[in-house]
Amino acid sequence: LSWFPFRHISYMEAKNHTEVSEFLLLGLSEDPTLQPLLFGLFLSMFLVTVLGNLLITLLIISDSHLQTPMYFFLSILSLSDICFTSTTIPKMLVNLHAHSKDISYRQCLTQVYFFMIFAGLDNFLLTVMAYDRFVAICHPLHYTVIMNPQFCACLVLMSWFVIFWVALIHLILIMRLTFSLGTEIPHFFCDLPQLLKVASSDIFINNVYLYVSTVLLGVFPVTGILYSYSKIVSSLMRMSSTAGKYKAFSTCGSHLCVVSLYYGTSLVEYLSYAVTPSSQSSAIASVMYTVVTPMLNPFIYSLRNKDVKVALRRLLSRAAS
Repeated sequence: LSWFPFRHISYMEAKNHTEVSEFLLLGLSEDPTLQPLLFGLFLSMFLVTVLGNLLITLLIISDSHLQTPMYFFLSILSLSDICFTSTTIPKMLVNLHAHSKDISYRQCLTQVYFFMIFAGLDNFLLTVMAYDRFVAICHPLHYTVIMNPQFCACLVLMSWFVIFWVALIHLILIMRLTFSLGTEIPHFFCDLPQLLKVASSDIFINNVYLYVSTVLLGVFPVTGILYSYSKIVSSLMRMSSTAGKYKAFSTCGSHLCVVSLYYGTSLVEYLSYAVTPSSQSSAIASVMYTVVTPMLNPFIYSLRNKDVKVALRRLLSRAAS
């Protein structure tokens, strides 16, 4: 029986690695004096994000003038942004309020899964919206035939289906990894790349799938957006009417702003990590596209879009009467 203690130690070590009950999220700052400030700031941003996107969705549903494919996709994007922000910020607020860093193993995996789903869905929706503008400007006579309700719903369902399986495979690959007890994640939420860095087992397969899925889900949507707008610009250059050019560009302005904000902030995070590979700088940069971008989307579409402003005035007049 002399081998039994060593067998017991080996079993306990394996148990410590595989049955992790929680992780520690280090957050944006460990300075206790900044915790109330961060709590108030992110609570305000979260409320603005939820209320703003809910208002956009309510306007689109309630106003018959906004029952078009463009605004249908916008309503789905607004709902996705609410879910996207709700995946990470509430847990962060709870930890800030309770002066805690804990997140359970199941909560962490759930956060990773839904974060990937709604981030990917936003990516696909921006591409679909660019295609919608391409059809509207380059093929206006066939717009209602091509962008019929069934096809629009199919585009959204296909986007959801693809990202659902991509995220599910990521989750399955993560579940085969092992982690040490007391593992610290240098972020304010369970981000997939950060989670892979702190794993105790081999992550080669995870990294290969991460790179492949990132290229596929990044290159194809960006290529689709660039192709759509290259055709749009080419069509506008051939248009003789100045008023027609302005009207066509105005319908693309809000979408271009959101696309620039979404991919611009993602690029800032990537460059900040590439130039200064510190987890703290990466966490701060990720605030831009996880919190700031979803918060600004309703303002961009309401301030730059005449139809939305008119619908908002009609809704307020009905509420006042």
